[in-house]
Amino acid sequence: MRPADARDVPLLRAMLYEACAWRGDPRFPPLEEALKLPDVARYVDGWGRAGDFGVIAEGDVGAAWIRLFTDDDHGYGFVAAEVPELSIGVSLEARGRGVGTALLAELLARAEAAGHRSISLSVETDNPAVRLYERCGFVCVGYVGTSWTIQRILD
Repeated sequence: MRPADARDVPLLRAMLYEACAWRGDPRFPPLEEALKLPDVARYVDGWGRAGDFGVIAEGDVGAAWIRLFTDDDHGYGFVAAEVPELSIGVSLEARGRGVGTALLAELLARAEAAGHRSISLSVETDNPAVRLYERCGFVCVGYVGTSWTIQRILD
């Protein structure tokens, strides 16, 4: 694992796409079109602002990062302005090999060390990653459409 920095924006964009298009649904727009959608782009546009940080898996096969949002401009997993939203993506070929677990554990440790008290995210209820989040202590705090808003309180 290594910390994410501004040079990692292309990788963060690619991993965001992996997270959004996890089903491999051909109806989901291609990468560049998807990243033009404001609801998707907000997770990576302007990366490096105050409160942004993340981790990259060795070999650039995955990334996990957090961002703070406001009450007026936020993502799908928003809980509160002081609770950063997590994004995590793992390349298709690296899934099922513990990469997501390692990324999440590292990010949670760094978030806690940075003084965050909790982290939230949105996940579709049929996404296999739900099991990972449950194992890591996330609990459902809301439901929107076909997705849960889940949160993990940090120790």
